[in-house]
Order: sequence, then C-alpha cells, then structure tokens
Amino acid sequence: MKQHSNPSFLQIVKVMLSWKMLVMFFFGFSSGFPYYIIKDVLKFWMMDANVDITKIGLFALVGMPYTLKFVWAPMMDRFVPPFLGRRRGWILMAQIGLMITIAVLGQFDPNLSLVWIAIFALCLNFFGASQDIALDAFRREYLTSDELGFGTGVWMNAWRLGTFVSVGLSVLADFNFTWQTIFLMLTAIMGIGVITTILVPEPVVKDPLPVNMKEAVIEPFVEFFQRHRAFLILLFILMYKIGDNMASAMTIPYIVEMGFTKAQYFVIVKGVGMLGLFGGVLVGGSIMIRLGIAKSLYVFGVLQAISTAFFAFLNIVDHGSFFWIEYGRALLGGIVAFEFFSTGMGQAAYATYMAILTNKRFTATQYALLTSIMGIPGVFAASLTGYMSKYLGWNVFYYLCAFMAIPGILLLFKIAPWNASNDALEK
Repeated sequence: MKQHSNPSFLQIVKVMLSWKMLVMFFFGFSSGFPYYIIKDVLKFWMMDANVDITKIGLFALVGMPYTLKFVWAPMMDRFVPPFLGRRRGWILMAQIGLMITIAVLGQFDPNLSLVWIAIFALCLNFFGASQDIALDAFRREYLTSDELGFGTGVWMNAWRLGTFVSVGLSVLADFNFTWQTIFLMLTAIMGIGVITTILVPEPVVKDPLPVNMKEAVIEPFVEFFQRHRAFLILLFILMYKIGDNMASAMTIPYIVEMGFTKAQYFVIVKGVGMLGLFGGVLVGGSIMIRLGIAKSLYVFGVLQAISTAFFAFLNIVDHGSFFWIEYGRALLGGIVAFEFFSTGMGQAAYATYMAILTNKRFTATQYALLTSIMGIPGVFAASLTGYMSKYLGWNVFYYLCAFMAIPGILLLFKIAPWNASNDALEK
C-alpha cells in the first residue's frame, strides 16, 4: 500500500491560505444560507402572524427535497448547461431559482396565502437541495485529495455561518423591519454565491461524462459495487458516527436532568459547543493535510468515542458536593467543548472520505447517495435513545454510545489501512 508522504509546514500553510479555500468559504456559506430559511425563519414569520401551531408543524414536510436529492442528481451528472460548464451551470441555475423563490415567498401574507407559501417553500428547498448536489460535486472536483480535508473543514464552518446569518436576520422583525423587507435582504445575500459562481473556474474532469440517462442512473451504482470491499465501505459509512449521533440526540434531556437551566444549556452548548465544533472542523482539516485521511479517521474516531464517554462524569460527580456547586458549569463546558471539538474533527474526516470515494464521472449522484445513506442510522438509532437512557441509566447509555464507535474503527483496518495514502483511498 502506498505510503502517505508528509507535506512540509510551508506546504500545509500554502494549502490553508490558497484562494481555493476562499472559494470553499463562499460556497459553503451559500450552501448553508437557504437551509434554515424554511427550517427556522419561516416559523418565526408564521408565529408573528399567529398561524396555528399545527399548520406550522406540517411545514416540516417541505424539507423532503433535501432527503430525496439523490433522485435527480443523475440528471446533473448527465447534462451540461449551455453556459459556465457542468458544475457551475447547475449551481448558477439553482442559485437564481433560490433568489427568485425567496423574494417571491416573502411577499405573501401567511394569514391569506398559506398554500402558496407552502408551494414556494417546497420550491425553495428543491433549489437549495439542487444547489447542494452541484456544490458538493464541485468541491470534490475542484480540490485535490490533499486539499479536500481542510477545504471541507472551511466549507462546514462557512455552512454553519450561513445558517446563523439567515436565522439572525429574522431578529430584525423585532426592530420594526417588515417581513417583506427581511426576505428581500435574504435574497440579496444569496448574491454572494452567484458572484462566486461566475468568478470561479470550472473544475477540469478528465474522465468521460455519462452519455445517456441510463449511464447516469445505473453506472454510479454498478461502478461503486464493483469495487473491492464495497459493502464494507457502506457498512463503515453507516457505523462510523452512529454512537456520536445517538449521544447527541439525548444532549438536551441529559443536561436538563443534571440540573442545568435552559439558559445555561444555550450558553454552554450553543456557545462553547459551537466554538468547539468550529475549531474541531478547522483543526481536523489541518491535521488531514499532515496525516492524510486514513490516519485521521482512526484518530478522530477514537477521540469521538472518548469524548462521548466523558459525559458520564456529569452523572458520576456528587451533585451535592462543593466541587459540583462551584465547578459544575465549568465541568459541563469542558466536556461539551471536548465533545464538539472531537465531533467536528470526525465530521471533517468523514465528509472528506465520502467525497474521495466518488468517481468523478458520477460525483453528484454518488455523493448524494452516500450522504443519504449516512443519515439513515442516525435517524433510527436516535429514535431508540430515549428508551435506552431510561432503562439502562445515563452512565451505561453513554458508555454504550462510546462502544458503538468501535465497529466503525475496526472496519477501517479493511477499507483504509493506517498507512494508506489519499490517492490509494480513491482507487
């Protein structure tokens, strides 16, 4: 197996400060920005209009395009728009669709036109999911395997910044801004992505493109499953973060049961935790430049398991002791920071590994499929965590979540040996 050659410090810095990383930042922002417009901003808008809570709940259904995006991803691999190229052409069309939809959506009255709002909300999520398909493919084809780790880290942090900005603009409704104005401001900010799309070069792909829809739909599956240990790779994708996802599903109930207030939860988990996550993603991306993807998956997987097990300390410490009374919040902050930091590193390596697995002929389709598969165990396993924590107790629950990381790490010995190079993982 080919060894991963360690780059020099200067080479690492050169990757981190390249113009490509600025492109990753703007595109990551553009990807995250529309996601929470329907998920959160729309809810604030309808709450202000006193829309019935049952109707607001039904709007969760308009999020289906993000779950089903693999259905039309083959079309974006097969057809090349007549402008800007295969990736940038689709990105630009999705972004223009987003801008038009956001602008029109905000002009309706939630009390009079709820059906139309639902239709345009569905369109917004369709264009948002389409943009993600093309952007994910662009990232894979634009970056080299050595750049992909740090570039994914930059992307993920910019994605979260985009969600914060879109939700943050809804606060302006408390300062006498009309919702029509807020939606026009949201539309204008999407222009950042449009400008980036026009200015950035189209990725160069030497592999022949699919020549018909049969090739675009069938070949991505055939090509993937013809690979050595394809089923083990899929099993790894299902298992690598399952314990981490299970533990995070119970974070709010656990912290509340430990006696912390909602305000303390918000400050520590959403404040300290998010900073830890940002740091973990960037540090993880930096480490991947040095270690390579394979070694990083081992190291970050172990750290994820250890950080999950640490949550049991909150339950072990005597809550009536002087230490708990004086330092309980600091203990929670430290554990949360470590857990989110480890999660961020694991997410960066995990997303990079899935990207590097894709064949550049079918990047959009294969990456959409892999990310859809990634979400399956989290949903089903998370649905059982309430029963597990109730009947096993918090300590055993968190130790079990940590233990769940072991199968994924063991699979790495077969699919990504310790000394495997980034180039070897692509084959």
